[in-house]
Amino acid sequence: MKVSDVMSKTVEYVRADTSIKDVSHLIFVAGINGVPVCKNKKVIGFITEKDILAKFLPTLQEHIEDPIGTRDFQEMEKKVTEILTLKAKDIMSKKPTTVREDTPLLRAQSLMFAKEIGRLPVVDKKNNLIGMLSKGDIFRSVVGDKLPFSFSEEEYHDWISKYFDKMIDWKKRLDQEIPDLAALFKKEKSKKILDIGFGTAEHDIALAHKGFQTTGIESSALMHKVAKEKVEKLPISLQKRIKLFCGDYTEILKNSEEKYQAAIFLGNAFAHLAQDYENVLAAVIKSLDPKNAIIIMQVSNFYKIYNINKRFWLLSFAKSDFCQETAFFRFYDPQENNQKILTQNTVLLDNSNNKWRCRSVNRTPIANLSKEKITEILKKYGFKKISFYGGETFGPLFKKPFNITEDDWLNIVGKR
Repeated sequence: MKVSDVMSKTVEYVRADTSIKDVSHLIFVAGINGVPVCKNKKVIGFITEKDILAKFLPTLQEHIEDPIGTRDFQEMEKKVTEILTLKAKDIMSKKPTTVREDTPLLRAQSLMFAKEIGRLPVVDKKNNLIGMLSKGDIFRSVVGDKLPFSFSEEEYHDWISKYFDKMIDWKKRLDQEIPDLAALFKKEKSKKILDIGFGTAEHDIALAHKGFQTTGIESSALMHKVAKEKVEKLPISLQKRIKLFCGDYTEILKNSEEKYQAAIFLGNAFAHLAQDYENVLAAVIKSLDPKNAIIIMQVSNFYKIYNINKRFWLLSFAKSDFCQETAFFRFYDPQENNQKILTQNTVLLDNSNNKWRCRSVNRTPIANLSKEKITEILKKYGFKKISFYGGETFGPLFKKPFNITEDDWLNIVGKR
């Protein structure tokens, strides 16, 4: 394998007269430890974080001449303004180590190890900059690509908890959904809200900001942990409006005497109950106010998923801590006639230097719920007025009637 197979062709560089302030800004924003210095495109030097920080420290000669003064570390910090006005040429290494694109990859890695450097400029025959190679690039190519395909055996909701908040544009989603929920709750005089399968508690926190009392129950311990850490960072006044429980939904509700005016199953939470949704719904309904109560469900439009989207559900992208970006791809297994349980697959893909590879895959059973099936269930439990609305991904909840061929979500409001 050659350097050209791995190197990044999008390269940041600076000129010899670029100020250290601008160099530092580039290094900080790009999240790298150094940049090449070029005249036109020819590499004439390299400057690193270490080179910049070294200017704060006295030279050996300065230490010999003033051994007391050179120990004044507070005085060293005052040199920041002076150092930031220097130019790249004043600090850069003038004989940088470079490699050619046809250099064997492990030869480049050996150079990095021997010279204790983390990035290598890649140059052509005329010493023009054509790419950049990092230790991370080498590791992913030599080791990462050789790792076996990973199908996670971890419980799906625990597994997805590590990525859940990256998969969803929460600001965009909440900006659309919370106004609809708040308006409905105020109209129906719903003050205490029960949230089943709250995920990472984003809706609960947003509703608390609107003045509602929310109680969330989540079966995934890791989801609950993420949510709890969020809530603990809120002002005490908001924390008092949010209660989060972890465990079996029916058991927790059975042991609670609290009564709620509304219950919500958002983000396909009802369908995620798969084999147990009727038992959970029965327990939820017993916890609702017997006279005035509403129930809200947000369920994927499975007709569109299978008949229009050809099993595809959602695709989202997020910044990653160790690669360019991560993609979250969700799709369903083939559907058989009258199939009650569907299988949702989620694939995590990592992009490094515009090369995608699979990091992990997991799956979970999903109840195959239609408008007709939900109507049957809610009427069985005494909900006489049932309204159906359609919604796009990250769109409003209750603004338009449900269209089975167009809408991503089937949003339901049931009233006793």
